[in-house]
Amino acid sequence: MARIVVIGGGVGGLTSGMLLARDGHDVTVLERDAASPPDTPDDAWNSWDRRGVNQFRMVHFFAPRFRALLESELPDVVVEAEALGALRYNPMRLVPDEMSGGYRDTDAEFVALTARRPVMEAALARACARTPGLDVRRGVAVSALLSDGDVASGVPNVVGVRTDAGDELHADLVVDAAGRRSSLPAMLTALGARAPEEELEDSGFMYYGRHFRSVDGSIPPLMCGLLMPWGTVSTSTLPGDNGTWGLAIITSAKDAALRALRDVDTWMRTWRALPLVAHWVDAEPLDDEVAIMAKIEDRHRSFVVDGLPVATGVLAVADSWACTNPSLGRGAAIGFMHAVELRDLLRVASIDFPMELAQRWHEVTEATVEPYYRATLDFDRHRLAEIDAGIEGKMYDPGDPQWEIGQALTAAAAKDPDLFRAWLKIIAVFACPDEVLAPPGVVQKVVELGANWRDEPSFAPTREELLAVVGG
Repeated sequence: MARIVVIGGGVGGLTSGMLLARDGHDVTVLERDAASPPDTPDDAWNSWDRRGVNQFRMVHFFAPRFRALLESELPDVVVEAEALGALRYNPMRLVPDEMSGGYRDTDAEFVALTARRPVMEAALARACARTPGLDVRRGVAVSALLSDGDVASGVPNVVGVRTDAGDELHADLVVDAAGRRSSLPAMLTALGARAPEEELEDSGFMYYGRHFRSVDGSIPPLMCGLLMPWGTVSTSTLPGDNGTWGLAIITSAKDAALRALRDVDTWMRTWRALPLVAHWVDAEPLDDEVAIMAKIEDRHRSFVVDGLPVATGVLAVADSWACTNPSLGRGAAIGFMHAVELRDLLRVASIDFPMELAQRWHEVTEATVEPYYRATLDFDRHRLAEIDAGIEGKMYDPGDPQWEIGQALTAAAAKDPDLFRAWLKIIAVFACPDEVLAPPGVVQKVVELGANWRDEPSFAPTREELLAVVGG
């Protein structure tokens, strides 16, 4: 089997490392942050230093697809996560029977196994430590890629990495899982490779987040979606481990009037003005300040340009390949899906033919995870434009039939149990919208029940009411 170096020891790197090592490869994961995960959930939350992950203590949710992949591919991680207090959370157990039509045995697929990011990453690290053939080295940053020196074709072949300490690690394959901050393009061009094609823009959102804990370990009752639009803001109410949860108010980055949300009292006052989520702050806060995340990039990289790989011997996975605004909680699931696809590709494609491997990885990526990235990006772009239109006092009407049918599906889901489950499949990252809408009769039912979605009652404050609350 192959010697593989994985760059990055976050969720994507650790899942990739375990999948590949458990398939018989000799895998070394290099993580630039030196600190090892603490033993307890509270210590992981309070003291684990992960400066390389700027969203480490922002609100997180691990979608049902992530849980399903853990159970099928890395079941011991489930054991570790539950030992650390991770929560099994199924909205189908919480919504009224009038909406669900009653719980069905098949609804078990909608269970999420979720936790705060440091706690879930600690569970992954524990399982890694018990994986034969996997060596996780912390405090080791990669400064350069190594090539075999043959760049006559314009396509260098990567044969390992050089660390910031000057050590060279040779490998049959390098997997870049360094996440949003990956410097892979710069390292490739330093070898003489062409730069990958990159789509890059600021997502346009800002997050203002806080975390809370209940006294008795319970989670507040669910009265609306975990991601909820409220006119010119959205909220995330994300259950976590050990009776904790994360809350975020999401705004347009251009909305200067709402930057006062960085103040705790203003944040609390604003949250309490949103009726279906107000009760989530009746608990003990875990932080004294509002955590702010801004300048979040939507980025997509293609490492095959004009039909030819920019390099061979190195493959990008998860956020190193593509990343979006994280409000939908899809990144970990999509990254895990991508890692599984890499493991499966290496079962049938030979590392000894690096050009063919790079081409096939590009094709596999486009066929399997690319549709989820595009669907996520499409949702985000529309939501941001809708918020910005609301700030200007305009109704958002982009003239996009796909957006219109998506809004109709959301409205119709509250009126039909089968459509509710179809809508949840999208939220859970089990399907893209076009897959859910493809079966005969689904679009017709959505139109019948949801065509008048603009007339549905709204609990959202008007823009004027919101500004009055924020202004105190």
